[in-house]
Amino acid sequence: MMTADKLRQYRQSIDNIDAALVYLLAERFKVTQAVGQYKAENSLPAADPAREEAQIARLRTLAVEADLNPDFTEKFLRFIIDEVIRHHTQIKSDLG
Repeated sequence: MMTADKLRQYRQSIDNIDAALVYLLAERFKVTQAVGQYKAENSLPAADPAREEAQIARLRTLAVEADLNPDFTEKFLRFIIDEVIRHHTQIKSDLG
């Protein structure tokens, strides 16, 4: 039987992990913003389907190794990729 204290400890761990995820995503988006700026300045397309597919395949493999559902991992990554492409498109539009 789980005690209230044990549940509180689990929830604190989840809160800490969630905070780390937020900071990691923020760092990732800082880098992808720089990539978007580079792409816009060099007339490169916002999306890179070959790179995206390679990343998805690589992270699906990592997910299996980490005992995480690879389908969930792919959905999560596709959500991030879609947001990055949206940012890249916006940067290109802002440059005119």
